[in-house]
Amino acid sequence: MAVPQSVLTWQNEESGGFETAWVDLSPSGLRARGRAVGVVPHPYWLSYELDTDEEFVTRRLQVTAEDATGTRSLDLRRAGSQDGGWTANGTPLPLVDGALDCDLGLCPLTNTMPVLRHRLHRGEGQRDFLMAWVSVPDLTVRPSRQTYTHLGRAGDGGATVRYASGTYVSDLEFDEAGLVVAYPGIARRLPPPA
Repeated sequence: MAVPQSVLTWQNEESGGFETAWVDLSPSGLRARGRAVGVVPHPYWLSYELDTDEEFVTRRLQVTAEDATGTRSLDLRRAGSQDGGWTANGTPLPLVDGALDCDLGLCPLTNTMPVLRHRLHRGEGQRDFLMAWVSVPDLTVRPSRQTYTHLGRAGDGGATVRYASGTYVSDLEFDEAGLVVAYPGIARRLPPPA
């Protein structure tokens, strides 16, 4: 069942800023466009567009970032083949081959795809992933090993899912649709306007 377009805004604790995303979830995948501003490590803004397939596997992430040093753009694409080859602005990225997901730094929306694909917001399970992680605001792409573990359901239909990468661990709160509500230490979603 398609979920109507959602407009989600997070206050980003780590960057000292905010992010707003217009999100479409449907049987054909996730499509989103967003804007973020931050002041840590220095003032920046960015805009992005994200497109996945029906299994919530990344097809493309386009990002533009601007700070005092100038404007940078990233066109990150994943090949549709099983090997999952990636390119950044047309240049192959062999270190992230096989990854199914991108992970835009400080962006809680990109934690949604692996959770939706494996229904970790609905029931028990633990999954390990290789991600094409994009640092913000420099837009460098690096491999990132991550683990997601379902911890339990919430009374409102949402769930808590543990995120781990290296020694970093955080228990993320998801709503019933599988979208991040809270990423402790990173971001917390603001309630919609009345």
